[in-house]
This record gives sequence, structure tokens and C-alpha cells, in this order.
Amino acid sequence: MPAELSPTARALRAMEVLRQRPGVTAGELAASLGVTERAARRYVGILREAGIPVESARGPYGGYRLGRGTRLPPVAFTEPEALGLVMAVLDGQPAAADSDDLVGTALAKVIRALPEGVGRQAAALREHASAAPDRYAARPDIAITSALVAASAARRRVLIAYRSESGREWEAEVDPWAVVVRHGRWYLLCHSRRADAIRTYRVDRVRAVRQSTHTFCPPDGLDPVAALEENLGTGWEYATRVVFDAPLAEVAPWVRPPMGRLEPYGEGCVLVGSTSNPAMYAQEWLPVVPFAFRVEGGPELRAAVAHLATRLTAALTDQPRDPG
Repeated sequence: MPAELSPTARALRAMEVLRQRPGVTAGELAASLGVTERAARRYVGILREAGIPVESARGPYGGYRLGRGTRLPPVAFTEPEALGLVMAVLDGQPAAADSDDLVGTALAKVIRALPEGVGRQAAALREHASAAPDRYAARPDIAITSALVAASAARRRVLIAYRSESGREWEAEVDPWAVVVRHGRWYLLCHSRRADAIRTYRVDRVRAVRQSTHTFCPPDGLDPVAALEENLGTGWEYATRVVFDAPLAEVAPWVRPPMGRLEPYGEGCVLVGSTSNPAMYAQEWLPVVPFAFRVEGGPELRAAVAHLATRLTAALTDQPRDPG
């Protein structure tokens, strides 16, 4: 288990929240820190005792804010920490090696602020290391991602405009439980108000976010990563049902979470889920499973599998050679 943060560390985190969100209430500060309101006020007191001016105002538009001229304490990196940071940035966004890239510009500022010896090593790593982009990764809009993270931290319901992989667009009112990064893709784990069910949305396909005045409480003991894995294959446009003639324990290692939920079925197992892209499901996901299967539903997936089978059969048909 990760070590518990010290009061000083939490006070510094509180200071960062105050810097980013002037006027934050005690309740909102507590939610951001994951503590009670009483504890949040205690951390504000620690900042004041350290000579950091934290102003407060009562009333419906009141809250905490940092006084004018407040500066955050400097951050010092060791050489391994600095190199690890550069490696993580380049691994997550290879374009950061380019100084014209937004993240690359930010990385350059961090490197320039490092002590000379450490900064020289970090700059050399950034200049000479090459990273191949992950073709499956998807970079979401920074403003939209920030809005979703802010709503999740403030426990505020949002209305999102979404465009699926098939091009269908709709709006959804959701409780944004968490933003989760999985294999280079950013997901919103949320509770759909209309469907009254857990939904996972790709953040790069969210077109707009509007925060509402309604609040929410996430489930007790929520594990965002586990919940995302469990629900990646639910809630999409086209239902899928695939039966395998092999035991669940043998099929399970070959089934990715977005494909759906695997359940026992007679002497074999059945994969129940949904997809927004039947062609990809048929062409990329099902063929890698090395067991006999039959597609019982839905019609869109059956059509995609039939189309693929026709193409592959044609590829093995003897074609008359052109005499020329």
C-alpha cells in the first residue's frame, strides 16, 4: 500500500489546489484532497502558520484563495528523477522530442529550470532518444480532459457531447467518476443517468463538456482501473454474442476487456458484449482467439464475420491466369 501523506505534504497539495482554483470552498478542497472538511481547514491553518497568506471569505460566493504575490516553493529533482520524468514524457508522447510540440515546450521549460548537471543529462536524453508513436494511442483535447478531471474532483455531474467510432453523435448526462489512462488511451469512467448504468467513454471522442450544478458521490471503495476493465465492452451500439467450444479458463487469456464479458456456457463459454465497430471486432479481435467459435449475435457482427469469410475464401480460390 502507498505511504500515507504527511500533514505537510497535504498542506502543499492544498496550496496547489488554491493556486489552481481561487475561491475553492472547504468542501471542494476536502474532496480534492480526499479528506474531511475539518482536516482541509487544518491544512489551511498549517499554510497560514508557515507564513503563506490564505484569504477566506464567507457567503455564497466565498471560499479560500491565495494572497497576492504568493509563489510555490521550488521543486528539486535528483538526476534519476529528472531522467525518469523525461523518459516517461517521451514514452507517453513521442512528439515531445520536438520543441514545437506543446508538451515538448513544457518539457523544455522543466529542463531549463533544473540544476546544470542534472539539466545537461536530461537535455541530452531528450535530444538523442527516439520514440516510435503507439499507433493505438489517442491524444485527447487538453481542455476537454481538464474539464472532465475538474468535474470528477469537484464531484459535479456533466453533460457531454460524444461521437462514437461509427460516427454516431449523442449527448449524455453522466456522473464522472474518474479519468483513466489505459494503454495510451484516455477513458472517462462514469455513471450514465439515462441508462442508469456504468459507461466508459473515450476522452478523445468527447466533443464538448458542460458542468452542471448537480453533485454526485462515487461508489465506496471504487477501483477506477478495475471498473474500467470490467465495463469496457458494455454500452455500445451493436450487441455481440460469441460462443466458444472451449472451457472459459482456456479462452479467457485471449479475450480483451473491450470484447465483452466471458461467462460459462454448457461445456464451453459465451462472450457477451457490444461494439461500435463490428468490422474491427470481426477482423482484428476474433481471429486471434485460437478456439472454434460461432457468432450468435448481433446481426451487424454476423454480417461483418460473413464479409470477412467471403474475402478469405476468395483469396484461396484458384484464379485463372492471364495468358499475357
